[in-house]
Amino acid sequence: MSPIDLEPYRAARPHRADAARNFDAVLAAAREVFTERGFGAPLEDVAERAGVGIATLYRNFPTREVLVENVYIVEIQSVIAEAGASQELAPWEGLVSWLRHFAEYVGTKRAVATAIDPDSEAYQACRAALSEAGTPLLRRAQASGAVRADVDDDDIARYIMGAATMSFGSEQQRAKMLGVLFDGLRA
Repeated sequence: MSPIDLEPYRAARPHRADAARNFDAVLAAAREVFTERGFGAPLEDVAERAGVGIATLYRNFPTREVLVENVYIVEIQSVIAEAGASQELAPWEGLVSWLRHFAEYVGTKRAVATAIDPDSEAYQACRAALSEAGTPLLRRAQASGAVRADVDDDDIARYIMGAATMSFGSEQQRAKMLGVLFDGLRA
């Protein structure tokens, strides 16, 4: 089975070098602005941070929803790449490494993750791609005897989403609580 390709759900990146730089700058700025100020942040602020005019932003991303979907896809691609890198680790360490990365993503990118339409094709493709990336890590850890056999990928996703969206007093407290939660996965 080949991995789910998320590129068809992204806005077309321009071929001209200067236009491509602007496209990338808008995506990076949107990620920062939405993380700092939420989905409702003015798109003019995104354009300003990217160093482009508002017309350039709209030329690449005609609506706020298209921009949010593109930021979300880029972030999900990062989480999926981490799953690939985690395959190089021992089964338990690989699963925990990926889950920590996933929890960090969810905890810091809530504004984007909650702004995307859960019924959109892009969201559904991202959800399927995340499951496809994480399931082999879970299965490998279960096969090694490190993780409970009665846990599935849906359980893991709910587990991490719940833990990652909680408010913590500090990063140390978040890390500690994730450690406690991961201990609950052990066989």
